Amino acid sequence: MTASTDRVYVRVVHTDRRDTSITPRDVLIVLGVAIVQVVGSVGANHNQSWATPLDAAGFVLLVCGPLALLFRRRSPVTVLLVVLAVTVLYVGRSYGYGPVFLSLVVAFLGAATAGSRWHTYPALAVGYVLIVFAVPAVSAAETPSLLALTGIAAWLLVLLAAAEIIRQRRGTLDARRQRAEAAHRSTLDEQRRRASEERLAIARELHDVLAHSLSLINVQASVALELWDSRPEQSQEALAAIKIASRDAIGDVHTLLTSLRGGDGPPTAPTAGIVDLDGVVERARAAGLAVTTVVEGTPRPLPAVVDVAAARIVQESLTNVARHSGGSSADVTVTYSPESVRVRIDDDGRGPDGAPSGGGGNGIPGMRERARALGGELTAGSGPGGGFRVQATLPLAHDTAGRA
Repeated sequence: MTASTDRVYVRVVHTDRRDTSITPRDVLIVLGVAIVQVVGSVGANHNQSWATPLDAAGFVLLVCGPLALLFRRRSPVTVLLVVLAVTVLYVGRSYGYGPVFLSLVVAFLGAATAGSRWHTYPALAVGYVLIVFAVPAVSAAETPSLLALTGIAAWLLVLLAAAEIIRQRRGTLDARRQRAEAAHRSTLDEQRRRASEERLAIARELHDVLAHSLSLINVQASVALELWDSRPEQSQEALAAIKIASRDAIGDVHTLLTSLRGGDGPPTAPTAGIVDLDGVVERARAAGLAVTTVVEGTPRPLPAVVDVAAARIVQESLTNVARHSGGSSADVTVTYSPESVRVRIDDDGRGPDGAPSGGGGNGIPGMRERARALGGELTAGSGPGGGFRVQATLPLAHDTAGRA
């Protein structure tokens, strides 16, 4: 959805920049220029004794220039050349000087601000030479005085300055629009990146929930089947543990799916944090594993990502005890220090030979990934008294949330 919106946004901006259609504003400009040129030229012609009286051809030329302005968005340089030719022809027929130059001014500004300077600025110099020197030399038009030549040259410089100001202003607006587009794309990319990271985090949480719960259910189901006839009371305990584990798993999965549908924030961790150590090991105890918990140091609130990661490492380790090591008990030790929190899980199982090394599943590699994502480390191997030990150290640095 986001990517589609981005493409639509860019396409709309691109279309606006290259709009060559004739708008009502263009029609109004043409009408205004035509009226000024026709009415003003009639008056100017009467005040210049040498000028040829306006006839049908003169009125046609006065209107042709403004009409050409209708297409200045589509072909600005071509329109400039057409208007220049019409203006030179008008002056060449010895009609009086006057507002006929207005359409030439509009055409020049349109071409000078839409394309390259080198395609339009020379046309201004050529037009100046033709109108004030070449045309009067071959027609009855009056040669402008030195004062008039100086005034015309000054007006041309004003036109050049106006064109440059418009170009600079348009360039500034284009730069601002490009920066806004870049910022918009960057925001969309950041939103997509965050959404991808959140989906990955949810997928990892979902894997942990299902792996932990289904492993306990599998172990207890095996116990219930094996003791169904000989020790039915223990079978009932195993079935009760299956009920609790499945109920909790359903609740956790529902929480994850709700977080995924919401999309307004990071995924909500359904598990108990390490600060609630008994809640973390509750399922393993319900499955029949004797779990002893020890807290060293002064417990204190932890960053949410560290809290959840530590809890998941403990749960995954206890799941491995039930599934692979054959152990019946485990010790969970949580040590708080000013710089970090350390969790250690020791079991009485078969040791490294009976525990997964990480090549056959995602348990230990997943725990290592969690620890590294927070700038910590995790080790797994034989314990000092036999069995298997998992130990993770998670720093409490200020950039922990950023790492996560």
